[in-house]
Amino acid sequence: MPTSPDRRTTDVTTPAKDGRRAGFGRLTVLGLQHVLVMYTGCVTVPLVFGAAAGLDAATIAVLINADLLVAGVVTMIQGAGVGRFLGVRMPVMAGAAFTAVTPMILIAGEYGLQAVYGSMLAAGVFGLLIAYPFAKAVRFFPPLVSGVVITVVGLALIGVGVNLVVGNDPEAVDHAAPSRLALAAFVVLVILLVARFGRGFLAQTGVLLGLLAGTAAAVPLGLVDFSAARTADWVGVAAPFHFGAPEFPAVAVLSMCVVMLVLFAESTADLIAVAELTGKRLTTADMARGLAADGLSGVLGGVMNAFLDTVFAQNVGLVTMTKVRSRHVATVAGGILVLLGLVPRLGALVAGLPQPVVGAAGLVMFATVAAVGVGTLRKVDFDGTHNLLIVAVSIGVGMAPEVAPDLYSRLPNGIGIVLGSPVTSATLLAFFLNLAFNGGTSRRDPGLVRAPAPEGKGRDAGGADGTPAAEPDGLVHGKR
Repeated sequence: MPTSPDRRTTDVTTPAKDGRRAGFGRLTVLGLQHVLVMYTGCVTVPLVFGAAAGLDAATIAVLINADLLVAGVVTMIQGAGVGRFLGVRMPVMAGAAFTAVTPMILIAGEYGLQAVYGSMLAAGVFGLLIAYPFAKAVRFFPPLVSGVVITVVGLALIGVGVNLVVGNDPEAVDHAAPSRLALAAFVVLVILLVARFGRGFLAQTGVLLGLLAGTAAAVPLGLVDFSAARTADWVGVAAPFHFGAPEFPAVAVLSMCVVMLVLFAESTADLIAVAELTGKRLTTADMARGLAADGLSGVLGGVMNAFLDTVFAQNVGLVTMTKVRSRHVATVAGGILVLLGLVPRLGALVAGLPQPVVGAAGLVMFATVAAVGVGTLRKVDFDGTHNLLIVAVSIGVGMAPEVAPDLYSRLPNGIGIVLGSPVTSATLLAFFLNLAFNGGTSRRDPGLVRAPAPEGKGRDAGGADGTPAAEPDGLVHGKR
């Protein structure tokens, strides 16, 4: 278990022991490193959603810039904090969540983009209101529930990535053309080679390098179109409510509120992980402020045409690798994202990336999300319990609309939106089945994330399964 830094070194930016903070120049370099690690995952969400919703390149560019702007603001809040209400004050990065993509696509198809951003705005208000109660009731989202949800999020998006590779129009001349498949395979190969032979920071940029290499290879194939970038402004910001006044269909709002609960569960796990890495004692109030920042992303995203944000897990890994514990690095990184969000020409360039390239990179990232969910389910006790049945039913029923899109076509539209979203239906099923069979927590697995036992103590320091004793407020964490 990481040792806890003393008060002088809690905020250091290097493993040095003199307690000095790095200068602004070094903070900028460290912040830029965090931005590079999360940038591809952040912009992939608007790229995938925009393509699936049938938006043109100029409109997708608007979404990209808004996405970066809101992610930057939320990241700065997480690092710096705003009074007693917002921000966990730890080195975490916020970015657009894949979890919301499938429900947003369904809502856009049924009600339009005004309903997408109206329901997002409502979900953001909902998140702000329940942040503290959720932090107190986190036991209702143990690995049994969160593992199912994360797995389904990844599996449900794989089809979206594949459609980008082959093309969304089956009647198009180049639909599933060998050139598109070869280009996608090349992108995946680059990602694999970077992961296999890259070292340190380079190994974490495989998807970014795959996008760049794939775009270069697509030029002679005529699949690259950056014409929108030539006419885009260098500096600017999209007007609030770009698609018109928000609309609030009840079913769409319900679906996005369920997504917000899922994001809270994901962020909780990542916040706990960062607290363990930095030696911070994470209280319920700290957790609630971090989750409230996620809720704020919904409000800002609904107004600015962006996306729901969550704590990015890949940046948690970067904290592990670099040993950089300073929350000020995250604050500076958020500032960099804000600046990037104010450059429309950059958004237009990203929007011009070839769909087979984006689809191939997305395919790897979506499958990685599913694999992370499987890893979470490894923490669940399946011996002598009903947990295997809960996982099977939740994933099976949740994924059914993906293989049979017309499954709920004869039901009322509102019900179809809820049940037709794998994320929403799997979340509701896993949550209520866990309540029915386990009373809220999966047996022998009472917490969302297990923390290691305190140093110098064995399994008797906590529960019978090695889970450490909880703090008075119910959260488990590193010593002061």
